[in-house]
Amino acid sequence: MHTLAQCVKIRSWHMVSEDESILAFSPDQVCRLTSLSDRQLRYWDKTEFFSPEFRAQIQRSPQARVYSFRDVVGLRAIAELLKVHKVPLQQLRKVDARLDERYRDPWANLVFWVGGRRVLFEDEQRAISTPDGAGQKAMPFDLARIRGEVTRAIADMRRRRQHDVGTVERDRGVAENRPVLAGTRIPTRAIWEFYAAGYRSADIVEQYPSLTLIDVEAAIDFERSQPKKAS
Repeated sequence: MHTLAQCVKIRSWHMVSEDESILAFSPDQVCRLTSLSDRQLRYWDKTEFFSPEFRAQIQRSPQARVYSFRDVVGLRAIAELLKVHKVPLQQLRKVDARLDERYRDPWANLVFWVGGRRVLFEDEQRAISTPDGAGQKAMPFDLARIRGEVTRAIADMRRRRQHDVGTVERDRGVAENRPVLAGTRIPTRAIWEFYAAGYRSADIVEQYPSLTLIDVEAAIDFERSQPKKAS
């Protein structure tokens, strides 16, 4: 089933560089980057409105939700539609249904617009349509701007102190007090899930470019030392 969330995600796909395509983010990081709540992320994942791109790679734990750069761009776009343009979630779901009814593979041809608290899309005939077919003046929705905002926010989030490298810490205000790598909001459990799925340390660093091999090994060693951890 095609959804608006998928459409926003795939529309942003073509603006993502090769380096950005391998970035991975924990739910806590996504919350910081998008202004969405973890409760929203969980609900949208559960209802299949927006699921993490890397979910299939780490299915061993339902807790392991790892989002891609494309996910973050799409989620930030949806957050803006909801919070800035005041588009009701119900209306976004109507767009989902309309796209699913009319288009088998619309993603390469549709362009999003916003007008009157509605999301509109441009079809193959370049006609502006809404879920109920009503005409509407609209402005184009600038995904390139959102991508730039996400890129800058990620750069700010990545700044770490040297003594944080290879250190595991707990902070009541970070990741619900779960163990994380110092200077980040990346839970050691997320690293462990990649490791348990067969990823080498170097592969995990590719998924989390803000980390080093020392960080990854520290997270694996920490999780290995915890009781009842499956390998």
